[in-house]
Amino acid sequence: MLTKRIVPCLDIKNGRTVKGVNFVDLRDAGDPVILAKQYADLGADELVFLDIAATLENRKTMHDMVLKVAEQVNIPFTVGGGISTVEDVDDLLHCGADKVSINSSAVKRPEMINELSDKFGSQCVVVAIDAKQVNGEWLVHLAGGTIPTTIKLFEWAVEVEQRGAGEILFTSMNHDGTKAGFANEALAKLSELVNIPIIASGGAGNIQHFVDTFNIGKADAALAASVFHFGEIPILELKEALFNNGIPVRI
Repeated sequence: MLTKRIVPCLDIKNGRTVKGVNFVDLRDAGDPVILAKQYADLGADELVFLDIAATLENRKTMHDMVLKVAEQVNIPFTVGGGISTVEDVDDLLHCGADKVSINSSAVKRPEMINELSDKFGSQCVVVAIDAKQVNGEWLVHLAGGTIPTTIKLFEWAVEVEQRGAGEILFTSMNHDGTKAGFANEALAKLSELVNIPIIASGGAGNIQHFVDTFNIGKADAALAASVFHFGEIPILELKEALFNNGIPVRI
């Protein structure tokens, strides 16, 4: 059985790690390079590094930051934010990223998923989906959650897999930063619909939430930010608890 992964997420704005609630009210959480090294040393399985303002500000991901982070870590490292071309991905992989995460650009031009998968392999293509439950329907949002669409989460997830994505990073905007638990019902449905790994994001507040997202949500990995950044859940303690609950993890 494949081990379940614990993935700290570093949301970057103006060169600093930030964290908010429901995608707003951002507060500073520290230097991303220092945090990245700490997480690698403390047993994180992977890292996700998202330049959250890149798409909104219509600019590319900060390559110098990616280089610095890549120098400090020895675990797989995903980079996202402002990626819109094959050349962007080529640059980031050369800077040391193991995988890239695309979101708005994939929705605007779905063929990009095919192009990246064909050129670099599906293993390095993560499609991030930010979705919000509106009147009972999960709808995809773009540009850091600021632009609503009429695209349905589950239909988009199926298309993403068909086009060659290697993983889906699903963030529930309703749950993000609330520390009330992951969107396990939606996650479980996603896991039934697609055969690629699903990374759960949005809502982690305590260790039981991680247990639930693996057992109930059927997630392959769980991503969190503030509970790690502010020392609320030590990664080793989390992994030991998961192991004690019969969930396979790397310790």
